[in-house]
Amino acid sequence: MQVKIDTKEKFHVITPVDTEISATMADGMRVALLPFLQSEVKNVVLNLENVTHIDEGGAEQLLQIQQEYYQENASFVSCCLQKPVEDFLTNSELIELFNITPTESEAWDIVQMEEIERELMDGEDWEEAE
Repeated sequence: MQVKIDTKEKFHVITPVDTEISATMADGMRVALLPFLQSEVKNVVLNLENVTHIDEGGAEQLLQIQQEYYQENASFVSCCLQKPVEDFLTNSELIELFNITPTESEAWDIVQMEEIERELMDGEDWEEAE
């Protein structure tokens, strides 16, 4: 799966070039996205502006990737869903499980808020240990 990567200070914006995300393609995304968890900038904004079709396997793979990010104290926010993708996720009752924003700018805000939240939580853990 081809993706465009734009690296910012606190996150990477990943934009699939393909218009479809199937389970097989999502496997490719897993291979492309999980290495970011090992980098200094771990957070990802997945911009789905080009994606007009997703199947259940693809959606479930993206949810698993999102879960892995949060387990590693990193953010994974999807944005810019096209109507057919949003409708599919709604009808499949999966949309509530995704961390989704309408725009890329709002996704950036979520990542930055989650970063601040993690920093505050780390500070509290440190104070409790004293």
